[in-house]
Amino acid sequence: MKKGCLSFLLILIISVSFAQTTTPFRKEIDAFLKADSAVFPAQKQLLFVGSSSFTFWKDIREYFPGYPIINRGFGGSSLTDLIRYADEIIIPYKPKQVIIYCGENDIADAWGKVTPDTVLSRFKTLMSIIRNKLGKVPVVFVSIKPSPSRWKMEADFIKANRLIQKYLRRDRRAVYVNVHNAMLLPDGSVNPELFGKDNLHMNAKGYAIWQKIIEPVLKK
Repeated sequence: MKKGCLSFLLILIISVSFAQTTTPFRKEIDAFLKADSAVFPAQKQLLFVGSSSFTFWKDIREYFPGYPIINRGFGGSSLTDLIRYADEIIIPYKPKQVIIYCGENDIADAWGKVTPDTVLSRFKTLMSIIRNKLGKVPVVFVSIKPSPSRWKMEADFIKANRLIQKYLRRDRRAVYVNVHNAMLLPDGSVNPELFGKDNLHMNAKGYAIWQKIIEPVLKK
């Protein structure tokens, strides 16, 4: 009887421990893999990957008609998550171009602890993976956007953007796209009309601005 109780207790402890250490966003990644197992996307598409600004762009194909697009945005993700899952949601697609929006949550989730320099370091790691496994595939980094709910972090967002922009100048196959400035009002404050009720995620007006700036750098 005691052995049975001890075994049950051990199993319970292991189960709780496993639940507590489950890899972040594993559920979202598994959903992508399940969709891929049903119909795997064709190669040479434009891969949009990153955090919730892509996740919530549900009608992205309507903004870029004629472009073959795979959207692999998963909300709340940081650059560490893209690094962790690169072999599952970036590399296998062999995309014609990789468009990245990430870095905002790195700063927001640990503001004051994760610096713009840390964001740059993480982005370098992600680029190293892409270059090592996908060669000279063109890469687009969409700048970290401003937002009303994270306005206190604006200085860090600007610095991270500048560091990544400077870094990408060394790579002829990479482009930095500045959507940040177009989302500001003439007085330098963020335009609240571009956001939903949470003052964080964009509405159609915000995405319309992104469309105009991103489309010129997309590969036909």
